[in-house]
This record gives sequence, C-alpha cells and structure tokens, in this order.
Amino acid sequence: MEHGPLADRIVASFESMPAQLRTAARYILNKPNDVALLSMREQARQAGVQPATMTRLAKRLGLNGYDAVREMYAETIRAAGPGFSRKADAQVASQKRKGDRALAADMVATLDAGIARLSEDRALDRVAAAAAKLAAARRIYCLGLRSCHAIAWHLHYVLSLVGEQTVLLDSVAGAGRDPIRDAGPKDVLVAVSIAPYTRVTIETARYAHAQGVPIIAVTDSEVSPLAAIASETIYVATDCPSFFHTMAPAFVVGEILAALVAGRSGAKALDALKRTEQQLTAFNIHWTPGNGKS
Repeated sequence: MEHGPLADRIVASFESMPAQLRTAARYILNKPNDVALLSMREQARQAGVQPATMTRLAKRLGLNGYDAVREMYAETIRAAGPGFSRKADAQVASQKRKGDRALAADMVATLDAGIARLSEDRALDRVAAAAAKLAAARRIYCLGLRSCHAIAWHLHYVLSLVGEQTVLLDSVAGAGRDPIRDAGPKDVLVAVSIAPYTRVTIETARYAHAQGVPIIAVTDSEVSPLAAIASETIYVATDCPSFFHTMAPAFVVGEILAALVAGRSGAKALDALKRTEQQLTAFNIHWTPGNGKS
C-alpha cells in the first residue's frame, strides 16, 4: 500500500509527539506493508525503539493496542491489493462509468487545486526562502530519481542557462551520486522525492546533510524523511484520480525556483543568457523556417 489507514491521523499529531513516538510513527508511515506483516517486536527493532513505544503510539492514535494497528493495515492489504494495480482498477471502473472527458476534467480540477496550494502564504514563504539559499550557493546539486527525475533535471537545465553552477546527480553508470563528495556548507542540495520515497535519494541527502550541506527538499509530507533534514522544505500535493501520483505541482515548484534564482542573479543571468543564445545559434539547435529544406 502507498499510504496506510492511519497516515492522516499520524501526520496531524506528529509535531506534538515525543521523539520516540515520532520515530515509531515515521516507521509506520514509511513501511505500511511491514506494519501488517511483521510482528510488533520486529517492527520495534527495525524502527529502533522499544516494543512498549509501539503500544504507546497505538494508544496515542486512539486504539487499544498495537494489535489493532496491525489488523487495520492487514485489512487494508486484503481489501486493496497492490497499490498501482488497485488504483488502476478504480480508475478503469470510474472511466467506464463516467467517460474519458469526465476523468480528464477530474484530473484537471485536482491538479489545479494542488498547484493553487502553492499560492498560499506559507508555501510562498518557503519557496522564497529556498530561492534565496539557492541564489547564495556556490554550487547547486540537483537530485531526483524515478518519477522525480524530470523536476531535478529541468531545474538543473534552466539554472545552467543563466550561468548558475549546477550539478545533476543522475544515475548513469552507477556513478551519478559521486559528485556530492565535493559538496560543502557553501553549496546546496535540492532533493526531490515523494512517497514511496526512493532509497537512493534519501541516502544521498542524509550523506550530504552529514557533510554540512544545506538541503532544500521538495516533498509531499511533513514527516517525509527529507523534511527531517532539510533547511527549507516545500510541500507539494501528489493526489490524482489517475493510478499514478501527479508530479505537476513539484514541476511547478522547480520552474518557480529557477525563475526566482535567475531574477536574483540580475546582470549575471542576462550575460549568461546572451552566451547561451550565441551558442545555440552557432550550433543551429532550433528549427527555423527554411533550414530543413531538401
């Protein structure tokens, strides 16, 4: 399952929990399938807490004990089946019942609402703070894998056009993360990941954090493993009527950050763009009428 039945309840009360309960809660959020399948003692061991902590967390969430938590998650697995396939079944049924236009309209409405959340005051404050850190950085490292790769790549590409020193941490040849070894406190790592979080992204961000590198996280939850180590966190909606989570709000964040950093760079960005345009012209990169005649 992608999100467990207690996810919303945990997120709502996470900030008020003591440290040990937070550790146990994060385990439940990150490993919902294991909650259903493993014993309480094994879950406590993997989470790094005492078994009694799991019981205290269950009672904190309004349940009699941890067996009730496990049963809720087991029932969700029995009823739902695999995450993507379950959502695909629901989409197919809805699409047959309501039609393609209706599903498209539902998707547009959901995406519109998710993007609109970025215009809220707190979201704008986070974006502005992140842009300020990026503009002041010596180098900007961009990391996003799997569905998040496009956001990291586009941010890296646009910033490179305006002369920013950016490094894309890709996965080519298994050496994509190697450049992070040169990062330090004067640099910034932009890490993009949403549930289910890609392990390599989290490990790389934690490594960078341990080296003193400020982290800007683009993620989906206050209890995302990226949010716990980030200097600035920008939250994006991922819910979508489609079987697959949406990356549209995260992509919008990447474009806004690139624009704000370019604007802060002033004359430096303008000079870089002139050089970029000259190079593109010299290489005849873009199609123009007449240049492809046979």
